[in-house]
Amino acid sequence: MMNDEHIPTGDLFMRQDTHVITRFIAILLLVIPGLLATFGFLTMKNVIFDYIADHGNDSLAAPSFGWLPFLGGFVMFAIGVAFIGGWVFYRDRKRNYVAPRFRKKKGPRPASFKPMIDQQASARDGSSSEPPASS
Repeated sequence: MMNDEHIPTGDLFMRQDTHVITRFIAILLLVIPGLLATFGFLTMKNVIFDYIADHGNDSLAAPSFGWLPFLGGFVMFAIGVAFIGGWVFYRDRKRNYVAPRFRKKKGPRPASFKPMIDQQASARDGSSSEPPASS
């Protein structure tokens, strides 16, 4: 016989799906820079390998280094590593896992409102704690 338990409505499933989609998008935001960094590293590796391999080729008088693909690979690698490193640093700073010198600086404490309240009260009373102005 079936229980009379409450069966979740579609709204609950919708919230769970939204949570899964949000997590999936977050993973993609980390995977894409990781793939970019990997592709940049492999591009730099291939340019260096081709340059070294061309030194063994007797038909080439002076092998040339592919600076443009190498610099493009370096830029892709640097962007990917910087994005992932920044994300890890932001997360660790938020969870207070970083060294004291990297922790967020607390701003100056707001000034107390008590002196301003005292000045307003004395202005209403007609008495002033300030000395009279000399002319």
